[in-house]
Amino acid sequence: MDAKQTINKKQFTGTVVKDKMDKTVVVAVPRFVKHPKYQKFYKQTKTIKAHDENNQFKVGDKVTIEETRPISKDKSFTVIA
Repeated sequence: MDAKQTINKKQFTGTVVKDKMDKTVVVAVPRFVKHPKYQKFYKQTKTIKAHDENNQFKVGDKVTIEETRPISKDKSFTVIA
């Protein structure tokens, strides 16, 4: 890969739902999906574990998470704001 090419990393915005683990928060990321047959939109929520180095985010905070290298077995995102 050239130095001029950039890698697009996935970014999601969600709400912190758990903060009990050390340096890890669980973020709920909602999205709207259109039903293929009935054409109605409905909300789906996915929970993602994200790395929080300073343990600064608490339950209820709105955060943005970004994809990174795998940090543990099920943690591949880090909190950026």
